[in-house]
Amino acid sequence: MSAITVLDLSEEMHRALRARASQNGRSAEAEVLDILEKALRSDTRLKIGSELAAFGRSFGGVELAISRDQTPLKPAEYE
Repeated sequence: MSAITVLDLSEEMHRALRARASQNGRSAEAEVLDILEKALRSDTRLKIGSELAAFGRSFGGVELAISRDQTPLKPAEYE
């Protein structure tokens, strides 16, 4: 698991963070994780797969006949 350190956090922001965490019944660290999760997993973020699909549909779409090769894989040989 990764960790970050936030430098130069003002006392006012630290107090506000602790108060918000207390109101939500969690630690300051858990509150920061929740804030980051909401900010980074926003519904407004660009979803590249959806954008590419919409782009393809704007040109009438394409039907691809894709089938998976069922040939068994050969294990690697090391000497």
